[in-house]
Amino acid sequence: MADRKYKILIIDDDTFILNMYVAKFVKDGHHVETARSGVEAISKLKDGYEPEIALIDIVLPDMNGLDLLHKLKEDKISPKTMYIMFTNQNSDEETNRAKSLEVAAYIIKANLIPSELVAKVLEVAENYKN
Repeated sequence: MADRKYKILIIDDDTFILNMYVAKFVKDGHHVETARSGVEAISKLKDGYEPEIALIDIVLPDMNGLDLLHKLKEDKISPKTMYIMFTNQNSDEETNRAKSLEVAAYIIKANLIPSELVAKVLEVAENYKN
């Protein structure tokens, strides 16, 4: 695992997923906040929370994660944050749109066990050049 500890925002409406990944990242010493919707995420970021990493699910109750990411980039909200799509959506349209929004990675949750997903996020973070 990475020696560096990150501030992470996980944006997902699934309580089980949130709790599981919060526990995994916190166990490794990272500071984690959560948001269960795009509106909640925007509010946290506008209120001053500045994560180094934001994991965004595509399926959210109020706006999809790609629309959220577009708004964050367009409005220059938290511009230093590294964004990673963290989803089970795997269509070419979604992956291409994510790439056009300059995500650091597009990770399919179902393809990795939780410890592998955490390791992948940290690997991406270590190699990310903003």
